[in-house]
Amino acid sequence: MDQELLKSNLNGLERKILVLLNEHKNLKEELKALRLENQELKTVIKHRDEQISSFHNQLKITKIVDNLHPENGSVSELKKKVDEYIREIDKCIAHLSR
Repeated sequence: MDQELLKSNLNGLERKILVLLNEHKNLKEELKALRLENQELKTVIKHRDEQISSFHNQLKITKIVDNLHPENGSVSELKKKVDEYIREIDKCIAHLSR
């Protein structure tokens, strides 16, 4: 009878070990997926930070242009030129981001 009890306990332990191994495998897969997602989100955040930095620079340039008061009335020309530079810089940034 003791031997049957031992076999029963052993079978129970084996089932528990299999359940734990299966759970461990699932958790490892989930961890791998979460690490991948985390890396992807970090990349997205980095890209967004770069975009925000670019927008801040554009805003600073626009403020500088708006504060200029040339005597000969060439403000509109200057604004157009700065806007062209900004567009060109944006193209370069977009090209480098690829």
